Amino acid sequence: MNAVVVEGLTKRFAGSVALDRVSFTVAPGELFGFIGPDGAGKTTLFRILVTLLEPDAGRASVLGRDVVKEFRALRERVGYMPGRFSLYPDLSVEENLRFFASVFGTTIDAERARIAPIYSQLEPFKTRRAAALSGGMKQKLALCCALVHRPEILILDEPTTGVDAVSRREFWELLGELKQGGLNVVVSTPYMDEATRCDRIALIHRGRLLAVDTPAGIVRAFDRPLLGVRARERFKALLALRAYQHAHSVYAFGEVIHYTDQRKDAPTETLAADVRGFLAAKGFADASAAPIEPTVEDSFIARTASSGDQLDGGAA
Repeated sequence: MNAVVVEGLTKRFAGSVALDRVSFTVAPGELFGFIGPDGAGKTTLFRILVTLLEPDAGRASVLGRDVVKEFRALRERVGYMPGRFSLYPDLSVEENLRFFASVFGTTIDAERARIAPIYSQLEPFKTRRAAALSGGMKQKLALCCALVHRPEILILDEPTTGVDAVSRREFWELLGELKQGGLNVVVSTPYMDEATRCDRIALIHRGRLLAVDTPAGIVRAFDRPLLGVRARERFKALLALRAYQHAHSVYAFGEVIHYTDQRKDAPTETLAADVRGFLAAKGFADASAAPIEPTVEDSFIARTASSGDQLDGGAA
């Protein structure tokens, strides 16, 4: 039995479509990720999965329970971590954890084995008010509170947003350990680089699923050669390339310009030479162009462009 089954899920708010006929499944023991920008529909979807919202159409089941008809039986089996820190800021670390344990009729001591990998990092600060914790420690406390009643599935809404890179890495390592222990994990993130941590991912944009596949499968679906272009005057070079007659897509990606060509079957070295020649003719004598491997983010941008919903400003 799949851990999550969603069929044709639709949700509207005041005429705006937050979810548009979303369908997917999550296999048992899978670490499944939703990748998309703010406003993509991730939070709405997760709130439906944890029985806090009802869909307007379609159906969803978690652990074999219908999220509308069987919400009471489902809630005690689900661990949910919302996007915003939602614990009690004036309570200490220990008091927050004790409270959430008591809600589900258990104690910290009784569940110590489950939360030990995370609580061991928090215990030295157990008397500290939650409001005084760093961003990364707040997220670990929230994860502890979501785990303390031994849920069968974790649903985490952007758990690494707003924390530093080291805390992000540590958090994903913890999720990997939980997954290895057999826990189902469904997580969302706006960070495309976190996609490789998941077994499978769903690309979501403006309430619609663009693709569901493994991270490697998403990258393999990128259907044309990708060039990395560098120039001292990067922004001017980007604008010049967008006027190039063969340009298919041109967008900034960190310090590099990512370029694809309309001639998708042409040899990559030919495309690179043509781009260098074009830029040299436009006064960018220092410009270079070379083949590079696409990423999940490149695939996401390509799919939003092909659906007519290209992200403003290109890569984030």
